[in-house]
Amino acid sequence: MKTLHLLVHPLRAAALVMALLACALPAQALRIKEVAAVQGVRSNQLSGYGLVVGLDGTGDQSTQMPITAQAMSNYLQQMGISLPPGTSVPQLKNVATVVVTAELPAFAQPGQHIDVSVSSIGNAKSLKGGTLIATPLRGADGEIYALAQGNLAVGGAGASAGGSKVQINHLSAGRIPEGAQVERSVPTPLHGGETITLGLNASDFQTARKVALAINARAGKDAATALDGRTVQVRAPIDPGARVNFIAELEELQLPESTPAAKVVINARTGSIVLNQAVTLGPCAIAHGNLSIVISSTPVISQPNPLSRGQTVVAQKSDIAIQADAGKVMQVPASPQLADVVRALNTLGATPQDLLAILQAIKAAGALNAELEVI
Repeated sequence: MKTLHLLVHPLRAAALVMALLACALPAQALRIKEVAAVQGVRSNQLSGYGLVVGLDGTGDQSTQMPITAQAMSNYLQQMGISLPPGTSVPQLKNVATVVVTAELPAFAQPGQHIDVSVSSIGNAKSLKGGTLIATPLRGADGEIYALAQGNLAVGGAGASAGGSKVQINHLSAGRIPEGAQVERSVPTPLHGGETITLGLNASDFQTARKVALAINARAGKDAATALDGRTVQVRAPIDPGARVNFIAELEELQLPESTPAAKVVINARTGSIVLNQAVTLGPCAIAHGNLSIVISSTPVISQPNPLSRGQTVVAQKSDIAIQADAGKVMQVPASPQLADVVRALNTLGATPQDLLAILQAIKAAGALNAELEVI
């Protein structure tokens, strides 16, 4: 009996072990709750107009902000305090007019508390140390859904003296944790009808199909139907308790592993470029040269002629120099993986701003196998 001995280089052996481990580890599969949500189960935006009191002289200047004096006068009238006829509210430096915003979560019930954000709309210098008095928060339909009140938490500080001013962070906005109490709930269509509708976070026919297949494999044939690339209709139990249990199990179902659509996202304002793992490059050749323009100004003094009654004038002499660097043609090989794409783009030695134009040109030439999105 013969024994076969294999000699493997240590580095190659390590690489082989890592490859085997990568194959052995299961891929992380997405759950339905990570790609879709039940339609109708959503939050609602609330907003209101109120007053912040108790400021240390950093509130609105009433002479420049008449709405502050008017709002304070209305509040005093609601409290049963009426000013004599013809008397206006004096200048109030400890009061600021604000806009209060909040997000009413789905299924919120009366008595529950939600966080609110408070932002100055006047010329208040700071809201630090202020207290928001009772402010009704209304929805898009004009109805009151919550009532906000409490002490503001402002994450900033500042000081001024002798014309100098120092400020850290923002002082004209703050938050009140659990500063609003829900007064009215918003009805949801969760328990209405024989079906529920799942809305995908992004429009994709392949994802919609896989969501429907995963549900049908668990709940039975024809339990779910993909209506389009964004919505999936699912038959659900009529009993509210059974429907909640059904949705909870449905959200945990795992989807088959799939490759996302190739996309390159470009932020033209900051020069940021983000590529996902499906982006590939075809073979192409690129030539990109830099163009630099330098403008220099030199002051020139113009003296008048003798006895001309002219005046000495200081003028500017501008020199413009244009330098165009030669663009070298560089061959970019085919890149079937994201790491190869990054390596090929790095070899160009271009700045992020230059890559914006290069990627668009590669896409126009048909060598970039991805969708370009400019934000």
